[in-house]
Amino acid sequence: MQVSAVRTTGIYCRADCSAQPLPHNVTHYSNPVAAEVNGFRPCLHCHPERRAGSLADLDVPAPVQAALLRINDGFLDDHDEEALAAHVGYSARQLRRLFELHVGATPTTIARSRRAHFARSLIDDTDLTFAQIACAAGFTGPRQLHRAITSVFCFTPTELRSKRRRGEGPRLDGGLVLGIPYLAPYDFEAFTSHQAARVIPGVEAVTAYPTASDLKGFDSTGPRYVRSFAACGHPGIAEVMLPADTAVGAHWPTKAVSGSNWPDEATRRLQLRLHLPTYDSIIDAVSRCRALLGTDADPAPPTAALADDPLIGPLVGEAPGLRVPRSWDRFETAIRIVVNQQISLAAASTMAGRIAQRLGTPIDALSECCEGGPVPLSRLFPDAATLAGAGPSGLAGLGFTQRRIDTVVGVARAVASGEVDLCAADNLEAVVAQLCELPGIGPWTAHLIAMRVYGHDDAFPASDLGLRRAVEQLVGHPVSASELEALAEPWRPYRAWAAQHLWHAAARQASATR
Repeated sequence: MQVSAVRTTGIYCRADCSAQPLPHNVTHYSNPVAAEVNGFRPCLHCHPERRAGSLADLDVPAPVQAALLRINDGFLDDHDEEALAAHVGYSARQLRRLFELHVGATPTTIARSRRAHFARSLIDDTDLTFAQIACAAGFTGPRQLHRAITSVFCFTPTELRSKRRRGEGPRLDGGLVLGIPYLAPYDFEAFTSHQAARVIPGVEAVTAYPTASDLKGFDSTGPRYVRSFAACGHPGIAEVMLPADTAVGAHWPTKAVSGSNWPDEATRRLQLRLHLPTYDSIIDAVSRCRALLGTDADPAPPTAALADDPLIGPLVGEAPGLRVPRSWDRFETAIRIVVNQQISLAAASTMAGRIAQRLGTPIDALSECCEGGPVPLSRLFPDAATLAGAGPSGLAGLGFTQRRIDTVVGVARAVASGEVDLCAADNLEAVVAQLCELPGIGPWTAHLIAMRVYGHDDAFPASDLGLRRAVEQLVGHPVSASELEALAEPWRPYRAWAAQHLWHAAARQASATR
């Protein structure tokens, strides 16, 4: 997100801020961190720090993008710049030079800013103590939190908490409630509809939330996505849902800014409720949630690129808030895709659930804690090392063919050994080529993993039966994989978004005909 910094006030703002400084006093930066490094603090009126968005979307060289992805995943919480540089094939000095040139800040500064901004959201949105916030955001203690917050925002944590509006404090009964900002428009119901067909039983679920009158004061209605996860070795449950002041079926909250058709930035949020025995380092869990939901993605570029297409354009117009769901856990998503080879979505969910049931960590004690009532969650999905260590015998008797067992275990071993890096920022062609070198992985699987796990906007599994049937409904005749590949050429570089619109349209049509 580009910001404008005003030298006479020491403040940086969003482009749409109502402030009108003299042009010769304004310096533009490609991202907020670069402005902060140069001594500017966020505007208290337009609150640029509350806007969704990610540094990973910057137009930077591939090694820098790979490093940004790792920073966003919390890599520098446990490693130093030397280790980060080694992962992307550079020396620490060269990586710092590239970061300062292309981002405007060093990797360490970006990691510190990431923690500071997350801590700021906890200061605004929760009543956690500053010691708890420091642990949750990855700081060593309140003193380090105080230094970081004061450096970035030019206010102490106490001063920031005193500035939050009356009534902004959350309810902490039954879990910690946080806001997940998004770039409007955003269609949460489209996400839950997509995810409902792909959930791994015991690990995640999509459920209908009770009406507001049944929630004992908990202000949310509509569908919710719930899943198990681990933070600092502790199992937990996350619930994502619409706030109560969001109209069901709408793409943004109904609260509007005076004189504007758009809601206030702070109201464009989903609700995330975390159930954990400790809130230490939950910053990484929140980042994973945002990645899965696609809330940081800007829908404007793909919408503009696809809106005039005679085939995809009408679908984009019907679902402007649609996003491409990515992954909460990269390895889990990759295995779920591999299991889905040549079988239905429902069968793949069942088979993936069997893997979790046999090799996953039990979390039964947490299944009753959710505010909307008990949820059918019982396991954490096994990590790559666990699945690789179990070997082919670990999957025996679960209904898999031997070929599928070999593929699943092969992917697990490749990830566990580091042969395949699911956080790499390689281009689409390189990712697909590397994945296709693994036994049992073809273009369909590789493109889906590139789309969901690596976040490639141009990934396109042209042989996907669902895509072909969706296009056949639009053109009125059968379409082969090669013909679909040719049809999709005008959709570059947003073929993944086009695919998501096709899947969404097909699902809506199937639902309407039931």
